[in-house]
Amino acid sequence: MKQLRLRVLAGLFAVAGILSWGGAQLWDTVGTLPSVPLAAPVVLAVIAVVLLATALSIRSRLRAQRERRPGAKGVEPLMAARAVVFGQASALVASLVCGMYGGVGVHLLMHSLDVPARRDQAIYAGLAVLAGAGVVAAAFFLERVCKLPEDDNNGNGTARAAGA
Repeated sequence: MKQLRLRVLAGLFAVAGILSWGGAQLWDTVGTLPSVPLAAPVVLAVIAVVLLATALSIRSRLRAQRERRPGAKGVEPLMAARAVVFGQASALVASLVCGMYGGVGVHLLMHSLDVPARRDQAIYAGLAVLAGAGVVAAAFFLERVCKLPEDDNNGNGTARAAGA
């Protein structure tokens, strides 16, 4: 399993942002631009909280396992690997969604801040980008907690929980 790469996530964000900005430009010239839902930043924030809670739970279980506390549950390597995959998938999707809302938000900032409804849409888009950044940060933290090793020369890596 390969580690998340910030440059890949940034590239996805940039490409999605450019494409959605161009799409918003085009859409706005031929019709009414669809609104940015308030649910977007809320859903992304919930995903970030779930990832963070998962990372904190795994970290405390690993710490208890290392200290050999009585009744410590420990962490199965497969569970750690699944958690990391969940975090990576969430970060990839968050990068795309944030890029999309970021592009629309830039379009709105450039053309429509004098309209209160559009100003609100730009704020929602900005909040979605921030919440998506939280998802990415939580995913990196989860990887660090599970101590995903660097890829070897062949490009192969494995997920293994610390202490497992």
